Amino acid sequence: MTEQAAEARNRRKVRTGVVKSDKMTKTVTVVMERRFAHPVYGKQITRRKVIKARNEVGAKTGDTVRLMETRPLAKTVRWRVTEVVERAK
Repeated sequence: MTEQAAEARNRRKVRTGVVKSDKMTKTVTVVMERRFAHPVYGKQITRRKVIKARNEVGAKTGDTVRLMETRPLAKTVRWRVTEVVERAK
């Protein structure tokens, strides 16, 4: 592997989200939420993005997980769960 390829691998996006569903065999559905101020009015806005991620660490519904961008693993799966940050109560 060249040095450039190794650097690109380390620049992958890392996000945090909450597992919404774990009904699929190897995949979980994760909700990523972001808050920001409206550019004109300043009001706080919440936006949600629902994605599918490969689950090899055993995350369950309600867990907060850390995700890393990866190569396409299936038709809709482009992320993988790297660790469980907090278990559901």
